[in-house]
Amino acid sequence: MSSPSFTPGDRVRLQESPTHLKTAEPRPMLRPPQLVKVGEIGIVTAAYPGDQWAVRFARGSFLFDSQQLERVEG
Repeated sequence: MSSPSFTPGDRVRLQESPTHLKTAEPRPMLRPPQLVKVGEIGIVTAAYPGDQWAVRFARGSFLFDSQQLERVEG
């Protein structure tokens, strides 16, 4: 099964909580996973190597694997 592909501007829903969050910044930091809740909707801002995506949520921008996200239609 292929992993989903997103483009910047896509709305996505977090469907699986990571063990920690990695900020999408030039100097990334690890943050607690409670900053983004499962089901929360964010906007894809960039693609990163290794099938990772930068997603902006209300409490910051973080990196996620594509398996942790699902596209929100509409």
